[in-house]
Amino acid sequence: MKIELWNMLMDSAKADKSKAELTLNLLSDHPAGIGDHSTQDFYNNAEEALKNLVDAVERIDMLHDIKLKQRK
Repeated sequence: MKIELWNMLMDSAKADKSKAELTLNLLSDHPAGIGDHSTQDFYNNAEEALKNLVDAVERIDMLHDIKLKQRK
């Protein structure tokens, strides 16, 4: 994989990881921000943020594996 493509994919995964972490922090530290939304919305948002975090971490791990394999 060309380094430019690898960098773009890594930047995207890192940005998604940061967004997911921020969302989980906001949900944890500022739950009053849910306002008119139901408790179920809060739970759904937390579940979605966790899934996004797992996805981003898996993408980062995969990209590191790809880079290691290309060095061989």
